Amino acid sequence: MASGKKEKPLHSLFAGSTAGAVEANSFVNYPFDYIKTRAQFEGKRESPIAIVKDTIKTKGISGLYSGCMALVVGNAAKAGVRFLTYDHFKHLLADDKGKVTAPRSLVAGLGAGMAEAIFAVTPSETIKTKLIDDAKRSNPQYRGLIHGTTQIIKNEGITGIYRGLFPVMMRQGANSAVRFTTYSSIKAFVQGNARPGQQLPASITFGIGAVAGLVTTYVTMPLDVIKTRMQSLEARTKYKNSFHCAYKTYTEDGLLRFWAGTTPRLARLILSGGITFSVYENVMALIAEKKED
Repeated sequence: MASGKKEKPLHSLFAGSTAGAVEANSFVNYPFDYIKTRAQFEGKRESPIAIVKDTIKTKGISGLYSGCMALVVGNAAKAGVRFLTYDHFKHLLADDKGKVTAPRSLVAGLGAGMAEAIFAVTPSETIKTKLIDDAKRSNPQYRGLIHGTTQIIKNEGITGIYRGLFPVMMRQGANSAVRFTTYSSIKAFVQGNARPGQQLPASITFGIGAVAGLVTTYVTMPLDVIKTRMQSLEARTKYKNSFHCAYKTYTEDGLLRFWAGTTPRLARLILSGGITFSVYENVMALIAEKKED
């Protein structure tokens, strides 16, 4: 993430994809996403503990990993596209000295988020959400990632896996803009107080990424709730569009429902931010070392 030079596209893509796969495949991390998604569906409000108890009681421990493979595949693609496009936009927006101001970093992050929403996030998130929604039923109709994806496309067409594209684009654009800007700003401050040329240790990188995840969670939570509801199994008959979904959520459930699932998402994004940025930085460092050998 150094601002003084442009990372090679393939290096950014490889490092980002690796970081995304590692983060999504974390044994500890995924259940937070599962709990967050369950908490955002319609119906009675469930606490994170109640969701865990009900899932384990009816589906066993494996139930907490419903839709996991969709997220692993999607996260690898998402992170690859995110870092690739962010590095590209950041280079285009850098000044003569290679420095990128916070507002320009915000624009680069927004562009990266939009790109990942279109090419990776919407399909994987839609499939993951439908698998989780289906798994909580007494008689699930989907038998895993491949069968679920096939049935969704068969019954709803290709638009079935692109449901909720608008709120996903808004969420991912805001996610990346806030996360990258927060991360870059804090990292620049920390590096400004370090010795010239000194690489930040993994623990510091993890901490900066975790703080970026914390800020991102509270800023973008309403968009995440709308995204989840637009991708649920009932969305086709329940909502006309994202704005209608937001209106019904507000009028039927109240303003605070837009922050449903905040606790598990907060835990996930803190871990996600720390893991993703740490892995990305270390993979890029390893690539740089190999080039010098």
